[in-house]
Amino acid sequence: MDKNRLFWGSRRGMLELDLILLPFVEQIYPTLETEDQERYHQLLEEQDQDLFAWLMKRNDPENGELLKIVRIIRDTRSQIKRQSL
Repeated sequence: MDKNRLFWGSRRGMLELDLILLPFVEQIYPTLETEDQERYHQLLEEQDQDLFAWLMKRNDPENGELLKIVRIIRDTRSQIKRQSL
């Protein structure tokens, strides 16, 4: 997936998701291994309500592959915040 499609695919219907996913795509995604990038593409196919619940740690995806990328996003949020300060 090219960078523009990835960016627009990461823009969601919820501002809260945009604030998590867009910095992730800009700062972390390029550093991921190919398998994790593919997991991110798979994650983008999910519903916004599910993404929000997973990223806010309200629950976890049942799919183990999605859980891996959700954990990466959760774990890198503080890293992204530090870089933007």
